Formats: sequence, C-alpha cells, structure tokens
Amino acid sequence: MRDALVLGIGNVLWGDEGFGVRCVEAFGAAYDLPPGAGWMDGGTQGLYLLPYVQDARRLLIFDAIDFGLAPGTLRVLEGADVPCYLGARKTSLHQTGFQEVLACAALTEQMPEALVLVGVQPEDMFDYGGSLRPVVSAQIPRALELAVERLTAWGVVPVRREAPAASRSPISRERYETGRPSAAAACRIGDARFLPHAD
Repeated sequence: MRDALVLGIGNVLWGDEGFGVRCVEAFGAAYDLPPGAGWMDGGTQGLYLLPYVQDARRLLIFDAIDFGLAPGTLRVLEGADVPCYLGARKTSLHQTGFQEVLACAALTEQMPEALVLVGVQPEDMFDYGGSLRPVVSAQIPRALELAVERLTAWGVVPVRREAPAASRSPISRERYETGRPSAAAACRIGDARFLPHAD
C-alpha cells in the first residue's frame, strides 16, 4: 500500500477543467517524493482509478470545482467534505466518475485514511481546446504549496528538485500551449490539430 498518492484529475481540452492535471504535472516536475509515495495524472479515467485510490493510505487531489466563488479562489477540503463537492454543479463526466470511485472505495472498506482536495474555482470550463485562464493558472504555485504543507504534515516530505524535470508527455502544458493556434484562428468546434483534414 502506498503511504500517499497525489492525484490530479480533469480534462486539459476544456479550459480551466485541466487545472488538476496541470497542478500534478507541475508538482511532479518540481518535487521528488520519498519511497512509498507517488503522483499521478488521473485525467478523466473515472472508475479506472479505483485500485489506485484503494491502494493509498492518504490521498491528495487537485481539481477544478465550481464552488460558486470568485474565479481563482482556492479551497482545501478534507475527509467527508470531499465527496460532497466532487461533481457539484459540473458537466464533466470524469467528476461523476470520481465520486463513484470514492463511493466504491468506501463500499469495499478500502478508503484512504486521509483525504484532501485542493480545489480551484474555475472561470471557464466550456472553452474546448482552450487554456487555463490567467486567474486560474496563477493559483498553481499556491496549490502546490498547500499540497507540500499537507504532505509534510503527513510525514511524506517532498524534496524540491534542483532543476525541474522535463516532461515527455505529448500533452504536457508546454507542448500543448506552444502548439495552439491563435484565438482568431482557433477552431471553435474543437482543437483543429486533432480533427481530420481533407488532403
């Protein structure tokens, strides 16, 4: 069983919905974790995440949640408060799936002993192919600080890398952002880079 798992969930194709994924990506680039702890981009995997949740003694989640607050507001929720908020007032399928993950973990009596959500209030989650809004993106460093504080309190102390680790992911933030067309040229029915083209 893992001592701790840092999990980012969300969909990078829908604007601020990608906050959790971008947080865990930045966390993994900036920090090493001690043996027995790890981090994971959970994306939109829903119930496929169940075995990872069941295997974690402590679980810290990054996500964008509509709390009904000012865009960019960060909130930290713990324990039973987390399932109440995941999926609240959202249309993304992965959120409903993650609520079900937590419900299944509880049903099988394999819930993490400690559960924490670092959530941000999104500004726009309906911009297909869009980026994190500046007010949301600006909260990533603080979200990471909150995660480090909590992990340290758990005795799972992250160690900052001397230099950020390079990402090999084809959807890393750097690759995704630098390859995006300008707002004027963007395709509003999707990301034109992933649509079929007639030769």
